Amino acid sequence: MTQINVRGLIIVGLTLFLATQASAHTGEGITGGFLSGFTHPILGWDHVVAMVAVGLWGAFLGYPAIWILPVVFPLVMAVGGAMGVLGIPVPSVEIGIALSGVVLGLLVAFAVKAPIWLAAVIVGAFAIFHGHAHGTELPEAANPFAYGIGFVIGTGMLHLAGIALGYLTKTAAGRIAVRAVGGLIALVGGAFLFGFA
Repeated sequence: MTQINVRGLIIVGLTLFLATQASAHTGEGITGGFLSGFTHPILGWDHVVAMVAVGLWGAFLGYPAIWILPVVFPLVMAVGGAMGVLGIPVPSVEIGIALSGVVLGLLVAFAVKAPIWLAAVIVGAFAIFHGHAHGTELPEAANPFAYGIGFVIGTGMLHLAGIALGYLTKTAAGRIAVRAVGGLIALVGGAFLFGFA
């Protein structure tokens, strides 16, 4: 691995550790448009772990999943976001978000090689919950279009971080590290699921 790739992975990793759940779910802080939407997925660990897992699983599955899964997630998430903005109820949103971390993390940890259509369905189903959370938490003063664009781009960046980490799968030690990250993601998701986070 080149020195530039190692530096990039370190920067991505450090950026992920700067996120906190409280900023994403309290409704406080930034109240306007694009920046609010952009920071929402990045500042909540429950969102971060699932979105990084999507990129990791896509990288693990290889072509074409490496680009299909990170495209499916934000597209379906935008639908969930629209549902949230319109007030269309989705049951157990927070449970769905927590389960996304558990399930996607376990899929990476156990190196599950699902068919692309099944992987896309799994990722898309969880994207509805994440999108709905973003849509219902839309600040009243925010421009919904700018907010939506922001959260799709923020999500895409988290997927790219997962894909970047997923490139470690090119070596035997890297595959073990990626699977360990998957296990860590599942544990974080479990912490949210059982109320420890």
